[in-house]
Amino acid sequence: MAETGQVIAFAVTMGLGAMSPGPDFAIVVRHAAVGGRRGGTATALGVAAGVLVWAGAAALGVAALLAASATAFTVVKIVGAVYLLYLGVRALRAAAGGGAGPQGEPQDQPRPSPWSAFRQGLLCNVLNPKAAVFFVALMPQFLGDHPAVADTLVLSVTAGAVAALWFTIVANVVGTLRRVFERERVRRAIDALTGAALIALGVRLAATRA
Repeated sequence: MAETGQVIAFAVTMGLGAMSPGPDFAIVVRHAAVGGRRGGTATALGVAAGVLVWAGAAALGVAALLAASATAFTVVKIVGAVYLLYLGVRALRAAAGGGAGPQGEPQDQPRPSPWSAFRQGLLCNVLNPKAAVFFVALMPQFLGDHPAVADTLVLSVTAGAVAALWFTIVANVVGTLRRVFERERVRRAIDALTGAALIALGVRLAATRA
């Protein structure tokens, strides 16, 4: 089994990676701002599920195959970039329309369900090939050449737990300030900023090389 110090070091490294600004952070903040703590937390759990998928894929060697295959990397990259651009455009449309929900629908319509928020968080992470590269570089340093199944499971779960903790904290902090975000001017500003950020991240992802 992995030693306690090794797991802690891995958790700290994962935490620093999770705190880096990126599409996961942007999508969690937006859902928390317009949907409250419930929507933000569901999105955070979706991101964490994506992290768990990538950690497991890296431990099993699947992520390494993706990172090594220019074709596979490009396919995931393009799909991920298109998805980020889609989310960004919807956010900008919501900002232009005013008072719209996370999907760009009028505010008087039901907000997206927690499942919808979870799905966006999951796809935002899983469709980011940079996550594959990150875990391919990180996991071997803590697992070694011939890792035990238990060690792989422990580190994969740790990765998902750290991501869930960090993004749930973000969701709850932003969700607590929901009264501020409910003001139309503030909500439009949040939609515009996150929309622009998601589009910029999508363009940046599209330009990424394997």
